[in-house]
Amino acid sequence: MEKHQLLTRRTLLTGVAALGAAGAAGALALGRGNGPSRPPAPVPAPGPPQRSPLKPSEYRLQPLTGYGAPRAAPRRPPVRSEPILRMTGRGRTMLLTFDDGPHPEYTPEILDTLAKYEVHATFFVCGEMADYNRDLLTRMADEGHVVGNHTWSHPLLTKLSRRRIRSEMERTSEVVEKAYGEAPRWFRAPYGAWNRDAFQLGSALGMEPLAWTVDTLDWTTPGTGTIVDRVEEGAAPGVVVLSHDAGGDRSQSVRALRRYLPELLDSGYHLTVPRRRLI
Repeated sequence: MEKHQLLTRRTLLTGVAALGAAGAAGALALGRGNGPSRPPAPVPAPGPPQRSPLKPSEYRLQPLTGYGAPRAAPRRPPVRSEPILRMTGRGRTMLLTFDDGPHPEYTPEILDTLAKYEVHATFFVCGEMADYNRDLLTRMADEGHVVGNHTWSHPLLTKLSRRRIRSEMERTSEVVEKAYGEAPRWFRAPYGAWNRDAFQLGSALGMEPLAWTVDTLDWTTPGTGTIVDRVEEGAAPGVVVLSHDAGGDRSQSVRALRRYLPELLDSGYHLTVPRRRLI
């Protein structure tokens, strides 16, 4: 996927707003045709355009106001008693997910590979990592990837108080919303350790709990070939693959993705992102 092909939400919304403004101006001009003529409004003298004091990434994330009705808040998902393990859908569809990032070295390499094959993935980010690498969350938004909540500091939730779990989730959701452009709609518990509080608080924050079907165990650095074998042997319609883009040396995970991704595509698999209607 070429960089010039990427279309950000702000680019789209700005274009729509410009068209709306042009239409409104035309309508006003037509309405004045039957009334008394008035001198035209003075035109500002030409000069250099005023530059925004914000960086492009910061400007992109400013809220838009005045263009249509406000967007409705996402519907709160049900409180589940166990996480979602696989996806539903037609055909040979799979999910690729990456935990613990974003990492300034490994995550860009994974994003480059995904862009090469025009594949979207899901990144479950830790808040403290996301806070230091907000530009990578912005890139994920621009390239169509999904960003999920993986807590702030990757603790074992079953050992925490309800108040602490809430803090871990809320802080991460706030960082994601600022850098990615919207709050996360998916949550994954560190170590796959879920409890009732995690399910209830995740639902209250508008998130569905997503686990995995195929664990590459890449965090143990078993070798690139072993990671490839685990993905290909576990490949099947609806599976969710767990890999990592941070939390240690993830060079094997990066190399493995470059090998198994084109092979999955050649085998007829469609790699996609989760949808709300998972069961």
